[in-house]
Amino acid sequence: MQPAAMSQPPFRLIWSLSWPQILMMLFNFLIGFADVWVAGQIDYRVQAALGIITQSLFLFLVIAMAVSGGAVAAISQSLGAGKRLRAERYIGLCLAIAAASGVVFLALGLPLRDLLVRALQVPENIVPLTRYVLQVFLYTLPPYYMIIMQNAVFRARRQVMVPLYTMILVTLVNTVGDLGFGLGFWGLPKLGLPGVVWSTFFSISFGAAFGLFVLRRDGTLRRKIFAPYRWVRCAFPYLFKVAMPAGFMQIVWHSGYLVLFAITASLPRNSVVALAGMAAGARVESLLFLPAFALNLTASILIGHLLGANEPAEAKRMGLRILAIGLVGIGLLAALIWPFLGDIAGFLAPRPEVQAEAQNYLVYNVLAIPFTLTTMILAGALAGAGATVYNLLGMGLGTWVVRLPLAYVLGHVILGTATGVWISMLASQACQAAILFYIYTRKDWQRFAMSKTRNGTHR
Repeated sequence: MQPAAMSQPPFRLIWSLSWPQILMMLFNFLIGFADVWVAGQIDYRVQAALGIITQSLFLFLVIAMAVSGGAVAAISQSLGAGKRLRAERYIGLCLAIAAASGVVFLALGLPLRDLLVRALQVPENIVPLTRYVLQVFLYTLPPYYMIIMQNAVFRARRQVMVPLYTMILVTLVNTVGDLGFGLGFWGLPKLGLPGVVWSTFFSISFGAAFGLFVLRRDGTLRRKIFAPYRWVRCAFPYLFKVAMPAGFMQIVWHSGYLVLFAITASLPRNSVVALAGMAAGARVESLLFLPAFALNLTASILIGHLLGANEPAEAKRMGLRILAIGLVGIGLLAALIWPFLGDIAGFLAPRPEVQAEAQNYLVYNVLAIPFTLTTMILAGALAGAGATVYNLLGMGLGTWVVRLPLAYVLGHVILGTATGVWISMLASQACQAAILFYIYTRKDWQRFAMSKTRNGTHR
């Protein structure tokens, strides 16, 4: 018998959770879109520097991303099992971890920022710009940690409208700041790059404050949710079991992106143009993945609730339904925009050479969409079950065994251009998708979940 939370028809349930998250991801996309577009209007070197640090920033967010995945698994499974107190205590534990981690990473990152810039093989003519962007983005880490964790809590409780409202607020503040203080719209002082990066800081801070306000108003944020040590000692092992592979996966994935940036930055020809084209192309590509990210989050929520309610077979079917929706819907969207890739790239990249490289990037990455979708949606399902070790396996092999060696060989040895790097991205996505599909259909990944009688006895 299905739990009450799952009493709706499956496709209606998927849609009811997905559409607010699609809009949430759209607003999240608009934040980056505005940053890249405004940076491109200032100078293509500013656009390249911003693209490098935007990717490297995620390496600093590794704990937030890892623990947020564990939070969704633990909270959603607890609610599915009817253990409300346990869910609330996991909320308190995850918020405390986020607050502490954001401050620690800020303290560690500031003295190491020059070392990171050098490690990224940043071209000499954009080193000062890159260093400045990194410094301001490090200040953003504490509120960024909080906003990631708060949104995970709301998703796990199926309150998907709150993260949507949060991202609307963040987008409005960031866009007004980018245009006003970056380009001098509406008579505001034209600050250029500082206007862009400080707009990001203030917008994320406003979003984090809004999330805390909602948690306080609905009665969640109170002393009771911060459990005594004896409970934490019993509950933390499951959170750690889910978060540790997820954290390593984030390190593997984002450090792989940093190495990919380094490979691109050190190409024999046109390295800065390639970096700028990559930054612009990635923003366009991410637009296609907004529904995929939403379906990833929906899969994690529903699989967690179903496994908490001891419905493993239905959980597996639910994941496959979500995958089918994604492949059909987003595949059609990709086919519709294929003829217009050049026009879209040109909107973000005014310089002809950057536009051409952005279009080149998009060709290979749009072709990879079926593989990328499979990876993203099944990874969300596995994360909802707590089986993040399988995601680590698939992402690790795809990134470090396929993508990076192939990028260097094709980009530096055989072709000598960025095309070799883009080809490696397509190949690695195919590898990751095949691994995760095999695991999802052949392995007993449901065993990683808590249940009413196993791994879930703490109240």
